[in-house]
Amino acid sequence: MRIIRPLVMGAMALVAVIGTAPAALAAPPAPTAYNCSTGWFCIYSGWDGSGTRCQWQSAQRANTADDCSFIRNGQNVRSVANSTGRRKQYYTGTNYNNRVGSTPSGGSGNLQGSYQIRSFKPQ
Repeated sequence: MRIIRPLVMGAMALVAVIGTAPAALAAPPAPTAYNCSTGWFCIYSGWDGSGTRCQWQSAQRANTADDCSFIRNGQNVRSVANSTGRRKQYYTGTNYNNRVGSTPSGGSGNLQGSYQIRSFKPQ
């Protein structure tokens, strides 16, 4: 009887470990951040590429409010992704006034979040 008890306890421990491993592996994937197709420049109303996205395939834009709803509504840009082949410079003013920053080709990340990108162009 003493030999069976340790075997049963060991088997129960093994089942407990194996039983929890599949649940950990089956966790849903995290949402993809910075969903910005190749050739596009994208800005987001949320951090880490979340929230409303506005995107452009054109090399430059003199006034982003022309076709970006969250800019028109007064929201700031919190993150950016540059999937184009060139560095993008961006400005807080329309018509390329008041340069505030730039993002290299293939780059993405969070911004300060206290301003709007009102225009952009390649460097």
